[in-house]
Amino acid sequence: MKPSLRFALAALLVCIAQTAALAYMVLGRAAILRNGETVMLRTAPVDPRDLLRGDYVILSYDVSTVPASAISGTWPAEKGRQSLWVRLVKGADGVSTVGEAAFQPLAPVAGSVVVKSQPFDYWPSDPKADQRVTYGIERYYVPEGEGRALEAARDAETLTVAVSIGGDGTAQLRALYRNGTMVYEEPIF
Repeated sequence: MKPSLRFALAALLVCIAQTAALAYMVLGRAAILRNGETVMLRTAPVDPRDLLRGDYVILSYDVSTVPASAISGTWPAEKGRQSLWVRLVKGADGVSTVGEAAFQPLAPVAGSVVVKSQPFDYWPSDPKADQRVTYGIERYYVPEGEGRALEAARDAETLTVAVSIGGDGTAQLRALYRNGTMVYEEPIF
Protein backbone atom coordinates (compact mmCIF):
# COMPACT_ATOMS: atom_id res chain seq x y z
CA MET A 1 0.00 0.00 0.00
CA LYS A 2 1.31 3.44 -0.91
CA PRO A 3 2.37 5.72 1.99
CA SER A 4 -0.02 8.46 0.86
CA LEU A 5 -2.93 5.99 0.84
CA ARG A 6 -1.98 4.76 4.32
CA PHE A 7 -1.84 8.34 5.58
CA ALA A 8 -5.24 9.14 4.07
CA LEU A 9 -6.75 5.98 5.58
CA ALA A 10 -5.28 6.76 9.03
CA ALA A 11 -6.58 10.35 8.86
CA LEU A 12 -10.03 9.06 7.88
CA LEU A 13 -10.07 6.62 10.81
CA VAL A 14 -9.06 9.38 13.24
CA CYS A 15 -11.84 11.64 11.90
CA ILE A 16 -14.40 8.85 12.23
CA ALA A 17 -13.31 8.10 15.81
CA GLN A 18 -13.46 11.77 16.83
CA THR A 19 -16.88 12.21 15.22
CA ALA A 20 -18.19 9.08 16.95
CA ALA A 21 -16.92 10.26 20.35
CA LEU A 22 -18.52 13.69 19.92
CA ALA A 23 -21.80 12.14 18.71
CA TYR A 24 -21.83 9.81 21.73
CA MET A 25 -21.52 12.77 24.14
CA VAL A 26 -24.15 14.90 22.39
CA LEU A 27 -26.63 12.05 21.90
CA GLY A 28 -26.29 10.94 25.55
CA ARG A 29 -27.14 14.43 26.79
CA ALA A 30 -29.97 14.76 24.26
CA ALA A 31 -31.44 11.40 25.29
CA ILE A 32 -31.68 12.55 28.91
CA LEU A 33 -33.28 15.86 27.91
CA ARG A 34 -35.73 14.10 25.58
CA ASN A 35 -36.62 11.02 27.64
CA GLY A 36 -35.59 11.78 31.24
CA GLU A 37 -37.98 12.49 34.08
CA THR A 38 -38.21 16.25 34.72
CA VAL A 39 -38.24 17.69 38.24
CA MET A 40 -38.26 21.28 39.50
CA LEU A 41 -35.61 22.38 42.00
CA ARG A 42 -35.41 25.60 43.99
CA THR A 43 -32.05 27.32 43.88
CA ALA A 44 -30.33 28.55 47.02
CA PRO A 45 -28.19 31.68 47.52
CA VAL A 46 -24.45 31.36 46.94
CA ASP A 47 -21.64 33.27 48.63
CA PRO A 48 -21.59 36.68 46.89
CA ARG A 49 -17.84 36.51 46.30
CA ASP A 50 -18.47 33.79 43.67
CA LEU A 51 -21.47 35.35 41.91
CA LEU A 52 -20.30 35.46 38.31
CA ARG A 53 -17.23 33.92 36.76
CA GLY A 54 -17.18 34.65 33.10
CA ASP A 55 -20.44 33.92 31.32
CA TYR A 56 -22.11 31.50 33.67
CA VAL A 57 -24.24 31.64 36.79
CA ILE A 58 -23.34 29.51 39.81
CA LEU A 59 -26.33 27.53 41.06
CA SER A 60 -26.85 25.76 44.35
CA TYR A 61 -29.93 23.81 45.39
CA ASP A 62 -31.86 23.00 48.53
CA VAL A 63 -31.34 19.31 47.65
CA SER A 64 -27.54 19.77 47.63
CA THR A 65 -27.47 19.30 51.41
CA VAL A 66 -28.72 15.81 52.21
CA PRO A 67 -29.70 15.50 55.88
CA ALA A 68 -28.12 12.57 57.70
CA SER A 69 -31.60 11.61 58.87
CA ALA A 70 -32.66 11.05 55.23
CA ILE A 71 -29.79 8.62 54.50
CA SER A 72 -30.83 5.00 54.81
CA GLY A 73 -28.85 1.80 54.47
CA THR A 74 -25.20 1.21 55.22
CA TRP A 75 -22.84 4.14 55.55
CA PRO A 76 -19.26 3.63 54.25
CA ALA A 77 -16.83 2.65 56.99
CA GLU A 78 -13.78 4.09 55.23
CA LYS A 79 -13.00 7.55 53.90
CA GLY A 80 -12.87 7.97 50.13
CA ARG A 81 -14.79 9.01 47.04
CA GLN A 82 -18.50 8.19 47.32
CA SER A 83 -21.76 9.02 45.56
CA LEU A 84 -25.23 9.34 47.02
CA TRP A 85 -28.42 8.25 45.30
CA VAL A 86 -31.08 10.79 46.28
CA ARG A 87 -34.82 10.21 45.92
CA LEU A 88 -36.55 13.46 44.98
CA VAL A 89 -40.21 13.82 45.94
CA LYS A 90 -42.40 16.54 44.44
CA GLY A 91 -43.87 18.91 47.03
CA ALA A 92 -47.27 20.59 46.94
CA ASP A 93 -45.68 23.63 45.23
CA GLY A 94 -44.28 21.44 42.43
CA VAL A 95 -40.69 21.74 43.65
CA SER A 96 -38.87 18.54 44.54
CA THR A 97 -37.12 17.94 47.86
CA VAL A 98 -35.02 15.14 49.35
CA GLY A 99 -37.23 12.21 50.35
CA GLU A 100 -34.55 9.62 50.99
CA ALA A 101 -30.92 8.95 50.13
CA ALA A 102 -28.45 6.08 50.27
CA PHE A 103 -24.85 5.26 49.43
CA GLN A 104 -26.26 2.36 47.37
CA PRO A 105 -28.68 2.57 44.39
CA LEU A 106 -32.30 3.15 45.43
CA ALA A 107 -35.13 1.11 43.93
CA PRO A 108 -37.65 3.04 41.81
CA VAL A 109 -40.80 4.16 43.63
CA ALA A 110 -43.84 5.66 41.92
CA GLY A 111 -44.12 9.42 42.38
CA SER A 112 -40.40 9.97 42.88
CA VAL A 113 -37.20 10.26 40.86
CA VAL A 114 -33.71 9.10 41.87
CA VAL A 115 -30.72 11.31 41.02
CA LYS A 116 -27.10 10.27 41.55
CA SER A 117 -24.67 12.80 43.01
CA GLN A 118 -21.23 13.46 41.62
CA PRO A 119 -18.49 11.61 43.54
CA PHE A 120 -17.42 13.52 46.65
CA ASP A 121 -14.83 13.10 49.41
CA TYR A 122 -16.53 11.21 52.24
CA TRP A 123 -15.20 11.28 55.79
CA PRO A 124 -16.83 8.95 58.33
CA SER A 125 -18.08 10.73 61.43
CA ASP A 126 -19.95 9.86 64.57
CA PRO A 127 -22.64 11.05 64.84
CA LYS A 128 -23.43 10.81 61.16
CA ALA A 129 -23.25 14.19 59.41
CA ASP A 130 -25.34 15.85 56.72
CA GLN A 131 -23.73 15.38 53.31
CA ARG A 132 -23.09 18.24 50.88
CA VAL A 133 -23.26 16.95 47.29
CA THR A 134 -23.26 18.24 43.71
CA TYR A 135 -25.14 16.84 40.73
CA GLY A 136 -23.19 18.30 37.81
CA ILE A 137 -25.82 21.02 37.27
CA GLU A 138 -24.26 23.79 39.33
CA ARG A 139 -23.32 26.08 36.41
CA TYR A 140 -25.61 27.58 33.81
CA TYR A 141 -24.01 29.34 30.88
CA VAL A 142 -25.80 32.48 29.71
CA PRO A 143 -25.25 35.07 26.97
CA GLU A 144 -22.66 37.67 27.94
CA GLY A 145 -23.97 40.27 30.36
CA GLU A 146 -27.22 38.45 31.22
CA GLY A 147 -26.07 36.70 34.38
CA ARG A 148 -26.67 39.48 36.91
CA ALA A 149 -30.50 39.35 36.61
CA LEU A 150 -30.41 35.59 37.19
CA GLU A 151 -28.08 36.02 40.15
CA ALA A 152 -30.45 38.56 41.67
CA ALA A 153 -33.38 36.14 41.20
CA ARG A 154 -31.30 33.30 42.65
CA ASP A 155 -30.36 35.36 45.70
CA ALA A 156 -33.99 36.44 46.16
CA GLU A 157 -34.94 32.73 45.96
CA THR A 158 -37.29 33.30 43.01
CA LEU A 159 -35.22 31.21 40.57
CA THR A 160 -36.12 27.57 39.94
CA VAL A 161 -34.76 25.13 37.40
CA ALA A 162 -36.26 22.22 35.51
CA VAL A 163 -33.89 19.27 35.54
CA SER A 164 -34.18 16.13 33.43
CA ILE A 165 -32.92 12.98 35.11
CA GLY A 166 -31.95 9.90 33.13
CA GLY A 167 -32.61 6.31 34.14
CA ASP A 168 -29.06 6.04 35.53
CA GLY A 169 -29.57 9.10 37.77
CA THR A 170 -27.63 11.56 35.59
CA ALA A 171 -29.02 15.12 35.78
CA GLN A 172 -29.13 17.70 32.97
CA LEU A 173 -30.39 21.29 33.25
CA ARG A 174 -33.49 21.69 31.07
CA ALA A 175 -34.75 25.25 31.75
CA LEU A 176 -34.53 28.20 34.16
CA TYR A 177 -37.62 29.91 35.58
CA ARG A 178 -37.78 33.32 37.24
CA ASN A 179 -40.97 33.80 39.30
CA GLY A 180 -42.49 30.81 37.51
CA THR A 181 -41.82 32.16 34.00
CA MET A 182 -39.32 30.34 31.77
CA VAL A 183 -36.37 32.59 30.91
CA TYR A 184 -33.98 30.05 29.33
CA GLU A 185 -34.48 26.60 27.83
CA GLU A 186 -31.72 24.22 26.82
CA PRO A 187 -31.90 23.05 23.22
CA ILE A 188 -31.82 19.28 22.85
CA PHE A 189 -29.05 19.60 20.24
